[in-house]
Amino acid sequence: MSKHISDKTVRNASQNTPFSEILERSMTRRAVMRGGLAAALATMSSFGLAGCDSSSTGGNSTDNGGENPNPGPGPDPEPPASVKLGFESLPTSMTDGCVVPPGYIAHVLAPWGTPINDNALPWDKNGNNSSNDLLNSMGMHHDGMHFFPLEGSSTEGLLAVNHEYIDEKALHPNGPTLVNGKRPAEEVRKEINAHGVAIIHIRRTNGRWDIVQNSRYNRRFTSATAMKLAGPVGGTDWVKTPFSPNGTQVRGTNNNCGNGTTPWGTYITAEENWAACFVNTGIRPPHQQRVGVSAGPVGRYQWETAAKDPSEVLGEFARFNVTETGASATEDWRNEVNGFGYLVEIDPYDPSSIATKRTSMGRFAHEGCAYSKPEAGKPLAFYSGDDSRFEYVYRFVSEANWDPKDAQRTDRLAVGAKYLDKGTLYVARFNEDGSGEWLALTGSTKGKDGGTLADKFKTLEEILINTRGAADFVGATPMDRPEWTATHPSNGDIYLTLTNNTSRNASTGTNPANPRLNNVNGHIIRWHDEPGSNKFKWDIFVFGSDSGADADTNRSGLTDLNQLASPDGLGFDSRGILWIQTDNGIDGGRKNNVARATNDQMLAVIPGALADSSGTGPAINASNQSDLRRFFVGPNEAEITGFSMTPDHTSLFLNIQHPVNWPAYDTHDATVVSMNTVRPRSSTVVIQRADGKPIAV
Repeated sequence: MSKHISDKTVRNASQNTPFSEILERSMTRRAVMRGGLAAALATMSSFGLAGCDSSSTGGNSTDNGGENPNPGPGPDPEPPASVKLGFESLPTSMTDGCVVPPGYIAHVLAPWGTPINDNALPWDKNGNNSSNDLLNSMGMHHDGMHFFPLEGSSTEGLLAVNHEYIDEKALHPNGPTLVNGKRPAEEVRKEINAHGVAIIHIRRTNGRWDIVQNSRYNRRFTSATAMKLAGPVGGTDWVKTPFSPNGTQVRGTNNNCGNGTTPWGTYITAEENWAACFVNTGIRPPHQQRVGVSAGPVGRYQWETAAKDPSEVLGEFARFNVTETGASATEDWRNEVNGFGYLVEIDPYDPSSIATKRTSMGRFAHEGCAYSKPEAGKPLAFYSGDDSRFEYVYRFVSEANWDPKDAQRTDRLAVGAKYLDKGTLYVARFNEDGSGEWLALTGSTKGKDGGTLADKFKTLEEILINTRGAADFVGATPMDRPEWTATHPSNGDIYLTLTNNTSRNASTGTNPANPRLNNVNGHIIRWHDEPGSNKFKWDIFVFGSDSGADADTNRSGLTDLNQLASPDGLGFDSRGILWIQTDNGIDGGRKNNVARATNDQMLAVIPGALADSSGTGPAINASNQSDLRRFFVGPNEAEITGFSMTPDHTSLFLNIQHPVNWPAYDTHDATVVSMNTVRPRSSTVVIQRADGKPIAV
């Protein structure tokens, strides 16, 4: 998530006990049991790191042309043997180029503005591309993504890429313009089309990946694309608008940050910092205040000011002003904002399918979505963080039990309806003894004051519209910006990045899971749900820190070769290697010691299983530093985000977001340092070994 659009206002006034306070008590309790913090950091063998058990890797298949009408992801791959990291940790870097280990190569794929069909002109380095060009090209600021193989291939597949936000100065020739207080309609459409998601057909030929131009799979979802509203909120009075009087559709998906997938082969894109795109200059209801809808005078991009332009169609600009002006919800746009803030399911393999917002999974600033390890005959669980200071971690549990046959069905969105439209949404409460509980956001759940959620919110759809408020009410644990979630492929442990929280001070306090005041560095936690229960056990995996910090800050004993701050993107490959990406706010200035030492980065580690909750501290500690290794360093000011691999692990995809002066013009080599001033382009980078063997081992 870029700092350009992050919500820096603390909107949680619940006074629920924060995670940091719980974690501080927990660390103190464990240190007393084992003889103090120094002893705790030195005796972490019970948490040790080891090669994981088997999981799926995927096999390589030959080029199939990619035009099978129902290609699917392919058969389940064979499990691998245990793995070990086979590269040395990189030194720090502060250059306008990408750095990879010796023996690796990296090239740029599909940067912003790259046409995906013949309806777009090539990207113009002076910013002169039109809104139609952006509708048929890669959007801006790549973020979460996933590679979907065609029939199991590792040389051809579909890449789903989120486009989180826009940089108006780079998007337009001379930045955005305002004429008599109004944004020009063409500029607004261009900005709207630069948001959203791209599905692109890619193929590797002679070792290099490229877009298959004009493939029937290539398509864009933007902030104007019609989408279905499914689940409890869809079709209710909460989402009826002039565009959709019956409340079954909404236009667009916005600020798509993290992502996820499903066991049946669909893509989940997460709507994160969408609220400030809307403005309400009248009386904002509590649910709008709680998510951060702008009080005016304008929204983030001032899209609403283009309303009444002669070219406007069906209120395409007016809808961003949600001020109540009409006699009913179908006479103004008051409900437009209620169609945003969800997880959106996309079937990449079916070009005719309609993206579907799964409202049962909650409405907040979603940052990714990881599913539990599927077990036949048992419900599926999906985990998502709410990326804002002092917000919460959520779990959605399906009403339907998992049937492995559903993984092979071709009506994938119908499968999604089966598992994602009915179920129970929970929010996490962390306890200082290393235990935790999932609190159901249902009407019968009691709140802190002894009443029930039904006393405050009368219906399930009202609870979901007010997800944050419902979580406040039941006493969930406020966290330090919970972001990406990831599931260990063999043992099912869930990992979560807590990026940072500089608003945590003496007044707001700490808790066991968020133990540091002014938490500028962030940390990663993990937990394991107890079978058939709403209980879980948790621990700290690693604390971010610079290598020279004192022991209370550098609780994981990080060194120059793996110091990190603001962990953000997170993903496991199917071998059990955990990949950690950072967003250290360098675009706002190098304001902490890690940022002064290195650009944002990606690290790798092979975690062991979650230990007993009586353990003493973080799993990464002074005794096992060589197990956490820096694999990649990005160009200046860029966030490293998005992660995926081909089934055979020979190609790794990641995204470079908001670089300051990269990539160099007229080269596809991602490691080339820009020597001249360029209009920066967020891009996907593909990393491969020069010898063609699997990455990282």
